This record gives sequence, C-alpha cells and structure tokens, in this order.
Amino acid sequence: MLIEGFGQEGQERLAGARVTAVGLGGLGSPLAIYLAAAGVGRLTLCDYKEVDAPDLNRQVLHWEGDVGRAKADSALEKLRALNPRIRIEVIKDPVSRENVRGLVEGSDVVVDCLDNFDTRYLLNEACVGLGIPLVHAAVEGLRGQATTVVPGKSPCLRCVIPVAPQRKAVFPIIGFTAGFLAMVEAAETVKLITGVGETLAGKLLVADLGDNSYQVLETRKNPDCPTCGSR
Repeated sequence: MLIEGFGQEGQERLAGARVTAVGLGGLGSPLAIYLAAAGVGRLTLCDYKEVDAPDLNRQVLHWEGDVGRAKADSALEKLRALNPRIRIEVIKDPVSRENVRGLVEGSDVVVDCLDNFDTRYLLNEACVGLGIPLVHAAVEGLRGQATTVVPGKSPCLRCVIPVAPQRKAVFPIIGFTAGFLAMVEAAETVKLITGVGETLAGKLLVADLGDNSYQVLETRKNPDCPTCGSR
C-alpha cells in the first residue's frame, strides 16, 4: 500500500475483484500463487487435467506427492494454506464453445494460462463479447509473449495473432520462462484491477530469455477481425 497511486484503495480493489485463470500449469501455477498472495478476493481456477511428473519443473504449485491428483485439487489446497482469507473456487471441466461464457461471466479479469490457441480463441471471443479484459501469455523453450486485451479499446487476440501457430504434440519449456511470463500476467492483472501503471493493451511483449532480448511491439486493431471487427 506504500506504492504511489496504489494505497488502501488499490488493495481494496484487489479484495473486491474476481479473476478467472484458465490453466494451472506452467503459467497458471505461479500466476495463482502471486494473485492469492496479493489478496485478490475471488479466484476461479479452471483445469481438468492431472499432475504429471515431467511437468513439475515449471508447475510450481504442484509437488512430487501431487502426481496423479487433479491439478485443481492440488492448487486449491496450496492456495488456501497461503491465503485463507480469499475465496477460491475450482472448475474441472474443459473449456468448450458451449460453456466458455458461463465460465468467465462476472469476472473482472480473465487470464489465459493455456497451451493451445484453439481454446485461447474461445476465451478471446467470450471476453470480447462480454467486455471483460483478457490477459494472454504463451511460452516455448526460452521464448515467450504477452499482451492484454481490453474489449472496445485495444486489438483482440485474433487481431494480434490472426492464425494459430501449428500445434505441436510436444514442445519444450524450461521452468523460468513460464515463471517470467506468468509474472507479467500477474502484473497486468493487478494493474487492470487497480488502475496503477500502464498495461500491455495495444502492445505485444516478446521476450527471449536466451539472449536477454525484450521487445514491446505496437499492435493494431483489424477492422475485418471476425471477433472484434464490428465492435
């Protein structure tokens, strides 16, 4: 609360906010930890998968003893121990076109912690349609990207990435890359809720931790975008 412009009002805004994070893996694990620690009043966490041993290098919310457990159950246990004063709910259903609006409706911010663009585009469509800000990140190897979508004010995810990259069955991720981009997502979420600082709306952060290169690229709204072009 000592941060200039944040104060008690900023903390109260966090306490009154609802954030929905979709995915509790390499991005979602550190994101959830930091949002719970920051005092976001209500966290809705969506993941239908189980903890797998090869993922523990980056999914820091889950430990060796959690292998085989539902990620949602593992996350709920840890986060309640970290901050019992916030409300945490988990959803174990996969995101689909049929349920996506119901999952995110009522959220102040939705955070994309996914590993595929098909589901990311569903989240993007739902958030644009409902007017909910969406924070996006994606990682592979030592590289990652992040942007923030503010419906009606900034390009949406489909504007920024009109065609999904070819999906790979397996792709490499080192833990600190996911952690770094998750921290960017956490920062964007807190900034959107409190109004403190400048977000990545209308910008794309591209980070390569291998050679320490970081670019912030301006993005433009596509007037013919099938998701937000008429909005």
